[in-house]
Amino acid sequence: MSTAKARGASASPGLSDTSLHFTVPNNKRQKLSGRAFYESLGSPKFILAPMVEQSEFAWRMLSRFFMTAESSKDLLAYTPMFHSRMFTDTPKYRESHFQPTKSALLSPSELGQELQPANPDLHLDGNPAIDRPLFVQFCANSPDEFLEAAKHVQPFCDAVDLNLGCPQGIAKRGRYGAFLQEEWDTIYKLINKLHTELSVPVTAKMRVLETKEKTLEYAKKILSAGASIITVHGRRRDQKGHNTGLADWSVIRYLRENLPTDTVIFANGNVLRHEDIERCLEETGADGVMSAEGNLYDPTIFGEPPPIGQEGREYWRGRDGKGGYRMDAVLRRYMDIIYTHVLGTSPPERKPLFLASDPVEPAKEPAIDVSATDDEDEAGQPQRKRQKREKQQKCSSPNLSSMQAHCFHMLRPLVSKHTNVRDALARCKAGDVPAFENVLQMVEKAVKQGLIEYEKETSNDQDAAPQVVVESTVIDETKDASSLATVAMCKRPWWVCQPYVRPLPKEAYQNGALSLSKKEKARLAQEETQTKEVGLQPEGRVEAQSLGENHDRKVEIPKEGMVCG
Repeated sequence: MSTAKARGASASPGLSDTSLHFTVPNNKRQKLSGRAFYESLGSPKFILAPMVEQSEFAWRMLSRFFMTAESSKDLLAYTPMFHSRMFTDTPKYRESHFQPTKSALLSPSELGQELQPANPDLHLDGNPAIDRPLFVQFCANSPDEFLEAAKHVQPFCDAVDLNLGCPQGIAKRGRYGAFLQEEWDTIYKLINKLHTELSVPVTAKMRVLETKEKTLEYAKKILSAGASIITVHGRRRDQKGHNTGLADWSVIRYLRENLPTDTVIFANGNVLRHEDIERCLEETGADGVMSAEGNLYDPTIFGEPPPIGQEGREYWRGRDGKGGYRMDAVLRRYMDIIYTHVLGTSPPERKPLFLASDPVEPAKEPAIDVSATDDEDEAGQPQRKRQKREKQQKCSSPNLSSMQAHCFHMLRPLVSKHTNVRDALARCKAGDVPAFENVLQMVEKAVKQGLIEYEKETSNDQDAAPQVVVESTVIDETKDASSLATVAMCKRPWWVCQPYVRPLPKEAYQNGALSLSKKEKARLAQEETQTKEVGLQPEGRVEAQSLGENHDRKVEIPKEGMVCG
């Protein structure tokens, strides 16, 4: 077993563990709120964000795995966002997104019955032995639908969260998420309905508005409705895609200093590495720090790196002191969770992960890419018929349907270099675990190759002991006007889990990935004409810049202060 297990990281109790019994449903427990509620959870500092179809049970388990048994108690996780109306009206939707029991999820009236200790029907989501504390997030615009959906999950979670932060077009069309932030009365009714009628607390996740003062007024409205915790994403609604830019932590600090001292605030945004968590706590004054994209690309972000000399086979540390968990190690642990908890079977026996110091073994046949077989499968059935059968038997488990997306996030640097792994992963179907097991074998082979090449390149420095590099914890691209400094700071070898650094909006304009709308261009042209008529220099939101020597056109670049908040 790996060093991570020796350190207690994999000591999470199994489904048969009864050290924590689910004796009664939450509606028979004393309901706490605010800071008293937060402290009853152990005052967690690490928060795994709600992500649509990306923060399901298996991923939450993986995120806890690389923490010690003690530190994993400091992690609060959210489910993916669920649609409250569909959750209420469609049993199939409920059962394919939230699986707290092995049988179908009961109705709220049936859930009023007392659940016995070590109930054999308990399954994955919200299992008190392995998946707590847990908040369930919904998007909603109807208080009654929101309450009805929440009643389905209240026995299996610690709180229900209202999504007020989703900035996507589907949220605009559905009138939820960040597109409710002009409807303060609706928001108040949504939160207050659950605050007064639900047996567990209600919380909310919001985005910042145009000004600090307006954001403060908005937060006060949410809290006055009964929200026990607010999560503040330091980006505005329009900051998404290529225009994501940086989150503004100063707004979160402003809320901390102007809201009542007992207000519980979680900060979200700009958390790419483990080191960013403590810096965010210090700069914002928040009670906890939430990670979304940082966790998707590096699920070990909440774990402390092992001491020098205790890396084992799962953690890699270079001679410059920089390191991280190996992709083959993390993918192997992810697969083990799928086998053990989702499929209820034992993982296949595997050899220890490769170390460059291991004895050289004779060459063996490469792993067979079963997903690329063109003739017949293991049952002698033509490949085309097998694919048709798989398409008909669509996977309904959220833990299996999310595997491909998770692997593409986590393996991003590796598949960019090893396109055969990328192609095999692209052919994987939801629920086709053997195909993903094959990808794991290919990843292990690729990482082995990378480690051998690294040792050859650094062979001249073998006598030099690894040195710990004290990296600057300040990532401030507003001064450098470039994401390159952050890329250099975060970059690790391609076989190590690492964050993805988004280009700044200014860079997106420069490379043509982002452009202004016709309406915005016309407005800016009119403003420029007006300023010239009165003899003023244009000081608007954009400035014209050349694309470089090889380009004869100029683009309008948003000024840094506007782009980065």
